[in-house]
Amino acid sequence: MFDFSIVTAWIDHFLRTYLDEGWALLVEFVLVGLVILTVYAVLALLLIYIERKICAFFQCRIGPNRVGPWGVFQSVADMVKILLKEIIKIDRADPLLFRIASFLVIIASICTFGAIPFDPALHAVNFNMGVFYLLAVSSLGVIGILLAGWSSNNKYTMIGAMRSGAQLISYELSCGLSLMSIVVLAGSMQLSEIVNQQAEMWFIFKGHIPACIAFLIYLIAGHAETNRGPFDLPEAESELTAGYHTEYSGIQFGFFYLAEYLNMFIIAAIASTMFLGGWMPLHIVGWEAFNGVMDMIPPVVWFFGKTFFCVFLALWIRWSFPRLRIDQLLSLEWKVLMPLALINILFMALCVM
Repeated sequence: MFDFSIVTAWIDHFLRTYLDEGWALLVEFVLVGLVILTVYAVLALLLIYIERKICAFFQCRIGPNRVGPWGVFQSVADMVKILLKEIIKIDRADPLLFRIASFLVIIASICTFGAIPFDPALHAVNFNMGVFYLLAVSSLGVIGILLAGWSSNNKYTMIGAMRSGAQLISYELSCGLSLMSIVVLAGSMQLSEIVNQQAEMWFIFKGHIPACIAFLIYLIAGHAETNRGPFDLPEAESELTAGYHTEYSGIQFGFFYLAEYLNMFIIAAIASTMFLGGWMPLHIVGWEAFNGVMDMIPPVVWFFGKTFFCVFLALWIRWSFPRLRIDQLLSLEWKVLMPLALINILFMALCVM
């Protein structure tokens, strides 16, 4: 099992050998930020390619197959194209808020991404209230969406922003309540501690039926949080053209596009961390030989394997179900998911007692 702490410890020792402690910390902060931004961009390109291929498979098509072998560089070509596109000035739009909105969306996504534990030694932000931090920072994205719809001075973008605000604020409740069920089980909000408690058995198994119900609620509510089908009412092309980002172009539109795909990855990463053990391998009590084989797989491989499994489930749902009406979408949250999540927390507390 490869230990990334060897690399991080060597970098820390090297910097502290030639620099003062303050400058060494500053350089480390900059390096961590650059690594997070690089992984963020690469994962976005990878997810775009993966979705196109999986969508093509479901629809009996080939998908991207021209740029590079099997079309692997198609996402890179699209990225270059969107960077070179002109940013069109919108008449009667609020110029300051119009620009700030796209940055707010991407900043909220990156701040959430930075708190995810990829490996025991690849965890940039490890607060003792990590779950609370994730819920708080991820909810900032809705402010950018509302600003984008309002500042564009367009009725379609405004309707899309209002739909998105209602949807995100509603489904955040079920997301938070389902994660609180696991907090009750773990007795901690620190993500590293939650992962460590799943060394012998993942919470999806250790938590019995309440954990399974919480996992199902989180997958549904988290998928709705990403504004993707069948919950894509804010971006309903047949009604609102592109929704709240209709008037955006060039790199500003790219920020919304990037954040949408990475939010899908973040939702899946939190699900794998809270319910499926994160980077922790699968262990079965008493099966020492099996556990030894599982330990040979690097933790980062476990993490990405579980996360991409959850991403595949999200893509499967998106390309299998038709779009809901707005009243059906909100009724599902307020009449089904949230009451079920509240009752489930009570059952989890009884199980822990």
